[in-house]
Amino acid sequence: MPRVFFVGCGPGDPDLITVKAKKLIQKANVVVFSGSLIPESILKLCKKGKLHDASGLIREEIFDLLYHNAKKGLLVVRLHDGDPSIYGAIKEQIDGLLEKGVDSEVVPGVTAFLASAAALGTQLTLPGVTQTIIVTRAESRTSVPKRERISALAGHGATLVFYLSVHLLPKLVREAISGGCPKSTPVAVIYRASWKDQKIIRGTLSDIYKKTREQKITRTAIVIIGEVLDPKAYEYSKLYDKKFSHGYRKAVKK
Repeated sequence: MPRVFFVGCGPGDPDLITVKAKKLIQKANVVVFSGSLIPESILKLCKKGKLHDASGLIREEIFDLLYHNAKKGLLVVRLHDGDPSIYGAIKEQIDGLLEKGVDSEVVPGVTAFLASAAALGTQLTLPGVTQTIIVTRAESRTSVPKRERISALAGHGATLVFYLSVHLLPKLVREAISGGCPKSTPVAVIYRASWKDQKIIRGTLSDIYKKTREQKITRTAIVIIGEVLDPKAYEYSKLYDKKFSHGYRKAVKK
């Protein structure tokens, strides 16, 4: 059965691409990629295939490229930044291909919010602070269910991660505060995480918009809101506590 590979190439740093993704790009006959979101160093891995920039194409044109080339028996890669399953619009393509007798395989990649956490040098869950990460986006041209409005999510006290939303930062701030987040809640904006021109802006809900506007960042950034970014206190992990037993180690009673 013909097959199309939906491949995540990671957040930008070419060293963060998976081995499997790299091998597929190198072997591919056709690569349909996500415009300027894919670094040139990764595109150069495609030595034998033909590159197609999807940024100026509509859904049907992308589908035709994937379908017709796969039916010819060619190795076809739909190359996404980050991970294809995070705002990658792959479900509609996978379903359409399957209806016409073409199988698909998804190859995961390091997504931008994980690269952002790495850039911040921290973790996004902390015992005693939160054990939950909510990954979402602000409502704009793409609607969001009422139960997923920022004000509703903010009430959980979890770490909030926003894709595709930095241009709506005033809205994020306003709704997070209305949902119960104090104005002193830490916020970080990470522009082009892991790229050479990466920028990190730290602040709080009270000043993050001003700081981000001064840096003229309006796209390609992750916004993270939550106490984990600058916790007043947190608990140590019980997993490595000497008093904690598990399947590989008995607790030390002394």
